[in-house]
Amino acid sequence: MIYVMVNLKQLLKLTVAASVVTTGVFLPFGGFGNAFAQEAVVTEPEHDSKGSGKQQEVQDMLRSLSSVGPDQAGHVAQRIRHVWDASGSATADYLLRRTRKAFEAGDLEAALEHATALVDHAPDFSQGWAERARIYYMSDLYGPALGDLEQVLSLNPQHFDAIMGLAILLEEIGKAKDAYEAYLQVKAIHPHQAGLTEALQRLEPQARGQEL
Repeated sequence: MIYVMVNLKQLLKLTVAASVVTTGVFLPFGGFGNAFAQEAVVTEPEHDSKGSGKQQEVQDMLRSLSSVGPDQAGHVAQRIRHVWDASGSATADYLLRRTRKAFEAGDLEAALEHATALVDHAPDFSQGWAERARIYYMSDLYGPALGDLEQVLSLNPQHFDAIMGLAILLEEIGKAKDAYEAYLQVKAIHPHQAGLTEALQRLEPQARGQEL
């Protein structure tokens, strides 16, 4: 599914360059909210044999996610998020927990401080960038949020929550066709993502209208 990254990366670069900043009612980035309740798991670094095994496990689960029914999809998606949460660094895991705890408490300033420390400490850990993107989004800083989403997808092109977040953001700033295409990318990976069917139904008339 590496094709997911190609169009989205081009779209992100164009949108970030536009530095679009607006406000809107918060809609959670796909399953990001559900993932925050999980405790990070300390694992060995990704470059060793255990890390390779985890990556293969994720790929197997992603293949399953695209084909299972709605009753099973939620469980598979949570298992994938659980693996993605494992940074391989005790410090990064700690900062991830601190970020989420502050976010849940409504302290966006502290959450941003912890998330920035996290991405500085572990720049190859996609969940750190995903967390900070959500904080920027909640702070109505759409340009920085898009920049961090670009980082997430450069590290993990199949991050369905980040793509869902991108789609939500694009819809809010009035880019209906681009948002619709991003939602379709989510559908290719996680067809039963929360809110996805409704979003596609909502945007299809606008997206098709722009194509005419």
